[in-house]
Amino acid sequence: MNRQIRVAVAGASGRMGQEVVKMLGEDQTLIYTGPLDTRVSDAELERQLDEMKPDVLVDFTTPHSVYRHMEMCLRRQIRPVVGTTGLSPEQLQDLTARYKEAGLGAIIAPNFAIGAILCMKFAAIAAKYMPHVEIIELHHDRKLDAPSGTALKTAEMIAAVREKQQQGHPDETETIAGARGADYDGFRIHSVRLPGMVAHQEVLFGATGQTLSIRHDSINRESFMPGVNMAIKAVMNLDSLIYGLEHLID
Repeated sequence: MNRQIRVAVAGASGRMGQEVVKMLGEDQTLIYTGPLDTRVSDAELERQLDEMKPDVLVDFTTPHSVYRHMEMCLRRQIRPVVGTTGLSPEQLQDLTARYKEAGLGAIIAPNFAIGAILCMKFAAIAAKYMPHVEIIELHHDRKLDAPSGTALKTAEMIAAVREKQQQGHPDETETIAGARGADYDGFRIHSVRLPGMVAHQEVLFGATGQTLSIRHDSINRESFMPGVNMAIKAVMNLDSLIYGLEHLID
């Protein structure tokens, strides 16, 4: 049997963190070393990490905290698995370069639901042939960032393969600012925030005489746990930072 992986959790008291702790307790190949108390000073955080000695830190906190935590992990050869969105492109670029230089594995994923990853991959395939596209993402009203990290990642994947064009009527005007959503490389992203929702995304394509809809719905936070489990085990074999679980799915 492979060596057990020691896992600490930042944000263990949150809704996602509680699911992670539950998942860790159900997998005998993983050892839960305890929660990282993020309400304390950096010095105390570093003391906690030195005491727990985790192989992996799962982090579902805030963008500001994640950046500091990943720096701490880098100094200790701890491999982070991060589900927090909102890191800036500059921060991602900086962390990617530093983890590559250190030869240390790390995973930052906007979404851990396997179905959501497939939704993104399918959307990228469709965009090659149907470049008229809009993204609608729907989340609970406590979500801090808009659009979601999942929508941004989907947009990046679409833009990489889509024939670039400015979508919509060339003379269209918004009688209410923002009515057409956010512009991303010539197509639109729309964010919905309502209580009762968890995480949902629909990618709509239009062409002459036809439409295509690719949709994913996370009904509860348990849906993200198979992806978190996969990431914890995969990160042990990586020597650099990857952004997005699609890199782990053929």
